[in-house]
Amino acid sequence: MLSRLMSGSSRSLEREYSCTVRLLDDSEYTCTIQRDAKGQYLFDLLCHHLNLLEKDYFGIRFVDPDKQRHWLEFTKSVVKQLRSQPPFTMCFRVKFYPADPAALKEEITRYLVFLQIKRDLYHGRLLCKTSDAALLAAYILQAEIGDYDSGKHPEGYSSKFQFFPKHSEKLERKIAEIHKTELSGQTPATSELNFLRKAQTLETYGVDPHPCKDVSGNAAFLAFTPFGFVVLQGNKRVHFIKWNEVTKLKFEGKTFYLYEKKIILTYFAPTPEACKHLWKCGIENQAFYKLEKSSQVRTVSSSNLFFKGSRFRYSGRVAKEVMESSAKIKREPPEIHRAGMVPSRSCPSITHGPRLSSVPRTRRRAVHISIMEGLESLRDSAHSTPVRSSSHGDTFLPHVRSSRTESNERVAVIADEAYSPADSVLPTPVAEHSLELMLLSRQINGATCSIEEEKESEASTPTATEVEALGGELRALCQGHGGPEEEQVNKFVLSVLRLLLVTMGLLFVLLLLLIILTESDLDIAFFRDIRQTPEFEQFHYQYFCPLRRWFACKIRSVVSLLIDT
Repeated sequence: MLSRLMSGSSRSLEREYSCTVRLLDDSEYTCTIQRDAKGQYLFDLLCHHLNLLEKDYFGIRFVDPDKQRHWLEFTKSVVKQLRSQPPFTMCFRVKFYPADPAALKEEITRYLVFLQIKRDLYHGRLLCKTSDAALLAAYILQAEIGDYDSGKHPEGYSSKFQFFPKHSEKLERKIAEIHKTELSGQTPATSELNFLRKAQTLETYGVDPHPCKDVSGNAAFLAFTPFGFVVLQGNKRVHFIKWNEVTKLKFEGKTFYLYEKKIILTYFAPTPEACKHLWKCGIENQAFYKLEKSSQVRTVSSSNLFFKGSRFRYSGRVAKEVMESSAKIKREPPEIHRAGMVPSRSCPSITHGPRLSSVPRTRRRAVHISIMEGLESLRDSAHSTPVRSSSHGDTFLPHVRSSRTESNERVAVIADEAYSPADSVLPTPVAEHSLELMLLSRQINGATCSIEEEKESEASTPTATEVEALGGELRALCQGHGGPEEEQVNKFVLSVLRLLLVTMGLLFVLLLLLIILTESDLDIAFFRDIRQTPEFEQFHYQYFCPLRRWFACKIRSVVSLLIDT
């Protein structure tokens, strides 16, 4: 029997699982791993396949059965993290955006970051003015189709490609004009480098948004960038806090706290799992960008002493170490197999987005100045101060305790429309935002899902009734935090009760330990003195001895009963 158990256990450990990782160019890498394979093993396989050395900027993202996204932890088992049935599907993405992507050592690394930022632009996560949008799109055209050729590129050729969630014919003409007149002769590598330099100056560069609510129920997107913590609310950037000003990150249930030197920001995530993911992303980003070396990384707890909470430790290298290591790379530049850009009309599942030729003239003017206009760069320098809203009053802001005056505060206007990265119509293989939020947003905005999305989410997509119910839940969440003071009082009372229970438990354990040691045969002066006191003798003869006899009697009866049976 023991041999059968051991053989079954060994077969279970030797079992292989199929993993598919979808890359930034939408190609797929498939491999097999064993049950106990760590995330680092899978990541190293992937980087070897890509011939990538500057790999610390990247990670593997997956979505669990509850539709919550995660970053694969390299120190833990892949199978235990995914908690789903094989074959496993994951995505290779940029996890830590380089502060200066143009300074990356190798061209292959710059190309992969270029693909990620191109996806950000397409999903609506990277916002910019119309002029910047046209230049970025022209760089993409130059990198992927080369110089303008009148024989190959007829009038309106730029309209066949999708660069943004929304665009106009005027923007398409501007893209084609820049591509024809300003970028001729640029190699793909040069165009990608210029694209990175331009994207790095934009306000939402490196933003990976987490949907939340503030204490007033207003929708907000929280993000961690190479430069600090960002809050996007409505169409404004209401907070920007540099990493060296962030003193603590904490979460309790659905509530996320960020501590700055003089303020505390409070936000509510859709679920406790989403809040924990937000907290872990914040811990990793702060360690990566703020610390000088990885030996300074410490294990972080989500709660105070004696209270139940999560513990997490960032396990990789920090940005400064990565840059120093990259400077030592000496090899022949690896060959790059660039994926050519496919016109969107050649794929029936990808639409052009909201084309404006059929929009009424009065509405067309409003749409022309929508998502791409109005962004003025506010990254003045590394010494820029946090930006707070002063136009909506105190109730508009997150829960803040601050003694600062509001006279010098200003708001960064992102765009004329609300920041909504879930509006994209691109068929993303694995949801990069909550699937439920994306479906609700598309229902509200009238956007349809692509054929690929319908196939991939056929087994898990909510029905129309479920989506409507989800909308009600989200609206309830939006209105469900009307009493922050009462909630804070309840949390304080619970904390005090926990502290009392822990203290009483420790005292009880210490008392039992003292009684056992005193009644033992240890010949120590301290215990001898206690045994000679009248109080101990009274306790010994009136309580301890009868209790000991009672236990001995019960044990003998149980043993005799077992022997008889």
